[in-house]
This record gives sequence, structure tokens and C-alpha cells, in this order.
Amino acid sequence: MKITRIEAIPFAIPYAKTLKFASGEVRTADHVLVRVHTDEGLVGTAEAPPRPYTYGETQQSIVAVIETVFAPQIIGRSALEREQIHAVLHRTVGNPAAKAAIDMALWDVIGQGLEVSVSQLLGGWTDRMRVSHMLGFDTPERMVAEAQSVHDAYGISTFKVKVGRRPVTLDVDVCRALREHFGDTVELYIDGNRGWTPSESVDALRRMADLGLTLAEELCPADDILGRRWLVRQCPVPFVADESATRPGEVTRELLDGNATALSIKTARTGFTVSGRILAQAEGLGVEVVMGNQIDGQVGTLCSVAFGAAHRTTSLRAGELSNFLDMQDDLLAEPLQIADGALEVRPGPGLGLTIDEDKLTHYRQDA
Repeated sequence: MKITRIEAIPFAIPYAKTLKFASGEVRTADHVLVRVHTDEGLVGTAEAPPRPYTYGETQQSIVAVIETVFAPQIIGRSALEREQIHAVLHRTVGNPAAKAAIDMALWDVIGQGLEVSVSQLLGGWTDRMRVSHMLGFDTPERMVAEAQSVHDAYGISTFKVKVGRRPVTLDVDVCRALREHFGDTVELYIDGNRGWTPSESVDALRRMADLGLTLAEELCPADDILGRRWLVRQCPVPFVADESATRPGEVTRELLDGNATALSIKTARTGFTVSGRILAQAEGLGVEVVMGNQIDGQVGTLCSVAFGAAHRTTSLRAGELSNFLDMQDDLLAEPLQIADGALEVRPGPGLGLTIDEDKLTHYRQDA
């Protein structure tokens, strides 16, 4: 399984609906398809979604670092030398989505070579995950309508509500409207994307104390160190570290410093290897986890469900696996199907995915 070539293919697919949140908005999936080729003819595939407002990566920077930095150091190595390859990647700071995509493509190659699914290699706990749908900024009426539509079409009953606007009553009104519309039949949790101050966050939580929220994620910046600690001590539900805990060292710091009491794991930024290490930290420290969404396309979503379903801890909560529904199209030859509120792991070796080459040709940006 010697690596012979690594492709980084930029592509762009418009969203049918702009997803808006406190740290930015997404109108187009300007992602990078990463392919690792081997001398045995195997091709591992993954997706790198750049988030410049969170991690500093752009589509162009992901392509550049893979082609000019990572590929020259990795080509010629065996795909099984994951620790050596990880050490090579680690020597370059930042670039989490680029590193994660290479890691996941390597796991896809290994699974294909062994004729075993990646999810089984990672742990094989179950073959599916319950799905949580992310609701971006809009009016209460429109957000309730979107939630009802997703609930009716796909059976989804867990919703992550984007908050962080000013005044806080804008988002309080949305959450209250959702609870009043659905009653106790759905789970609701919130994500502030660092949009509020600590005091605004406490105010919002008090106003929503009767709504039965289950998680609160990144309501204020982690750099508001004392304010964040003060907020977390008062938070009545697990406080999730997401973009403030993107690697094992950050995870340790945020949890032990009292800046979070739960974690979001995103395979799009930590791949399968580092995600496994972060999960082990969470289990060792006794904190809950949720499988997060980097506004992934279907390839990235398939990676998320493969990891999430592989472990008991990550499958306890619904994973954020549905935002590809907002894209006008995608690259998989066989599109993902959410049914009865769940998404299944693809059967077959590796990740079990096949790219529609005609669609890739149509949407790629380097042709």
C-alpha cells in the first residue's frame, strides 16, 4: 500500500439556503476533495471544508499545503505508516482540515486493502447514528418552519439552534417558538459561535431556563478567560467546547481550567486518528461528547457517521449530520439518505463511497 500520489481538488457547490451564524455565513461549499492513491490501485477519499473565520484555512491554502508541503513528504510511504505520516503532518502548524482529510483518506485506503469498513476498524459499535439538524439565523417563524419540514421529511427530532445575536431576545424568541411548536417531542440545544459576552450568555440562559435545553456550545469566546469560567460554573447544562478545543492539548486545557464540561468532535478538523485520541481524553475525564458538523458535504458527513457510529460514547447523542441537505448538489454517486431520524454507515470496505466523476468535473475549480 505504498502512496504514489495525493490529489487536492477544489470544488464549489452552491447552497440552496445561506447558513448564517454568529461567526460568519456560508453560501457556497468551497471545499477540497482529497484523494490518496496507492501502487495497488486503491484510492482513499475524504473532504476538506475550509473555515477561514474559524481556523484560517481557505480552499486555496488547503490545496497549496497538500501539494507543496504534505504530499512531497508522504509520497513513497506505506499507507499503514500512520504514526510516521502523522508526525510529518504535525511538523507543520495549523492546517487542521488539510491534515484531517489526508488522515481520513489513509484510513479509507487501509479499509479497502483489508476489505473491512473504516467504521469497523475504528470500533464497530453500531451501524447508524441519530441525526441532529443545525438551524441557522432567521426569524422564529422561518426557523420553526424549517425544523418542521426536516422533521416531516426525515424524522429528525434533535435540533441545534444557532444563537449569539444581539439583543439576546432575538434568539430566546426563536428557542421559545421551537419549544412551543414542538412541545417535548424534540431535543433542543444551542451554539453561540462565540457571539455573546459572558454576561449576555448568562442572561440568555436564565431567560431560557424553562425550555429544557440539553447543551450550550461556545456561547462566548474562550479568550474571555475569567468570564468564560464564571459562565461555565453557572451553566445548567453541559457547556461544549468546539473551536476552542481543536487538538488534544487544547482539550486538556479547556476541561481542566473549567472552561468547558463537554466536547464537540469534528472529523473534518481532527480526522479519525486525532479524533480517537480526543475521544479517549473525554472518556477518561468523564465528559460528554457530540459529533459536530463543519458544514460538511456528503463525503465529510459519511466520515463523521463512520467515526461516530464506531464508538459507544459518540453514538449516545445525535450527531450533526444533516447540513448537506442545504446544498444544491453533491459529489457522491449514491447520495446519502436520512430515514427515521438516522443515518447509516455505508457498507463495504473503507468508507464505502464512490464519487460521481461527471459531477466532480462539473464543479471542480481547477479545470
